[in-house]
Amino acid sequence: LAKTLPPRLLRFFAKFPPSPLLQKPPVPRSRIPTAEAELPTTTTTITTPPDPNAPALGSWSTDPPLDSEPSAEDQEPPYHNPFLPKKNHATGRWYGPRFGLRQQADLVKLASKHGVLELLPYTTKHPAEKERRRVERGLRVKGTGEGQKVKGKLWERTLKGRLEMRRKAMVQMPGMVQEWKQKGHGRGWRKWPKG
Repeated sequence: LAKTLPPRLLRFFAKFPPSPLLQKPPVPRSRIPTAEAELPTTTTTITTPPDPNAPALGSWSTDPPLDSEPSAEDQEPPYHNPFLPKKNHATGRWYGPRFGLRQQADLVKLASKHGVLELLPYTTKHPAEKERRRVERGLRVKGTGEGQKVKGKLWERTLKGRLEMRRKAMVQMPGMVQEWKQKGHGRGWRKWPKG
């Protein structure tokens, strides 16, 4: 797979390896049948409240089984996501992402072209994230919401009324032609059509 990827993606994955590649293979733990290994380990913690008359509070915890390993999704990579801004907690200053939005989009396009899109860290340019945000926010075009109107140009706003006027004039046209002929082809004519 690595031989087919373009150099730009190879450099990106060299600097920021994906989580599945960072996961170490689980080391098999052998169970030795000894007296210590067969007994479950439990830890008891008893805390005394400040009031001496109150009963003591206790919590019991059992160690996790030996064969449980954190999954790849639970493990955080050792580096910060290069697509997100980062905050320096000592100074409180924010630093921008290592890759700008245009570079993120280019990397996402390359990764989707080569079928390694799921190996990239989270970004707002990921097609699934774009689709989720579009569904969540809607089209975000003014006038497409409930009870909204688009202002439009003047000719767009008055188009409906002008078309209705034309329709009425066309319906009355035979009577108007007849009246025109009776009055002498325009002499004394006052009803010039408008619109």
